Amino acid sequence: MIKASTKRSILRWTHIIVAIPIVGYIYSPFAEIPNYAGVTRFVFVPLMMVAGYWMYAGAIFAIIGVAAWLGAYRLSGLPTALLSQIGLFIVWKIWLMIRAPQRKIRSEAK
Repeated sequence: MIKASTKRSILRWTHIIVAIPIVGYIYSPFAEIPNYAGVTRFVFVPLMMVAGYWMYAGAIFAIIGVAAWLGAYRLSGLPTALLSQIGLFIVWKIWLMIRAPQRKIRSEAK
């Protein structure tokens, strides 16, 4: 199995390297944006989100977050995709708050 520090380093560098084309997309001349829009929106942004979410909360959260982003973006556009991510983080925090007392009880029982 891979060590946690190695996994973090791989994810961190993936996150940084995948962000480079996004910065290029943002600062490119306006006439060239349509050439890179699809690849940036549907490849580089989701890859950066997977790496970031994986570092933050784990692989399952990363997969759910990117699936919610891509589905909402494809079906309804950017505002809905952003709201889906806000909703995901709210659900994540609620889930953590619900699980915290259960973990405490389990650890005291052992």
